[in-house]
Amino acid sequence: MRYAIAAALLLAAAAPLAAQKVTPAITAALADTSRPAEQRARDAARKPAEILAFAGIKPGQKVADFVMGGGYWTRILSPLVGAKGKVYAYQPAEFIKFRAAYGEEQKTAVAGLANTVALSDSFGALVFPEPLDAIITVQNYHDLFLAPFPKGTGEAVTRKLYNSLKPGGVLLVVDHVANADPENKAPTALHRIDPNVARRELEKAGFRFAGKLDVLRNTTDPHTANVFDASIRGKTDQFVFKFVRPRT
Repeated sequence: MRYAIAAALLLAAAAPLAAQKVTPAITAALADTSRPAEQRARDAARKPAEILAFAGIKPGQKVADFVMGGGYWTRILSPLVGAKGKVYAYQPAEFIKFRAAYGEEQKTAVAGLANTVALSDSFGALVFPEPLDAIITVQNYHDLFLAPFPKGTGEAVTRKLYNSLKPGGVLLVVDHVANADPENKAPTALHRIDPNVARRELEKAGFRFAGKLDVLRNTTDPHTANVFDASIRGKTDQFVFKFVRPRT
């Protein structure tokens, strides 16, 4: 009997990491008619409902879309957190310098979103205006470790993300899987990152690992091609990790 009870408790503890309920607020945010049709069409592949439920993002929260790209997540987060919440849509100055269209895409994404603030400081200068309940970064954590950036950028920015969250705040990281890569060369070579390396860097900054979600895994991806290669683009194996800034 004791073993049965223990097993049941273990299963109960693991269940929230395996499957979270998609809230009505998430469903409504995804149905928001202001979202571009081409972005809504990507929902089936990108699994935003499951990912946001896993992250636990709720109405009224203060959140950041860190390295927002074309604004796919910004446009979902804005209606999700609602009028009492706030979204900080961050497009790094380094990216805008590399590709000016990133700046224009940021302006387009935040236009008309009353609860959303666009930020475009450099990685080094970024400071969020207030403590955050959650940060999401999708397919971009590896970019912090690209060779063109000064050595130590990844470590410094990871610590900045930690310090930007309230105690108990959540960091949700989605990225392209690389094979075992202890020296962390895959970001520059393939725009991927070894999940173990990502977890190592995040835990080193103080984050506590709070689970993973396997909705974006693709076991047919050999992890050897650059993510922009036509053979794998849009079909990469991706990990979804949840981290928490401890309360004490």
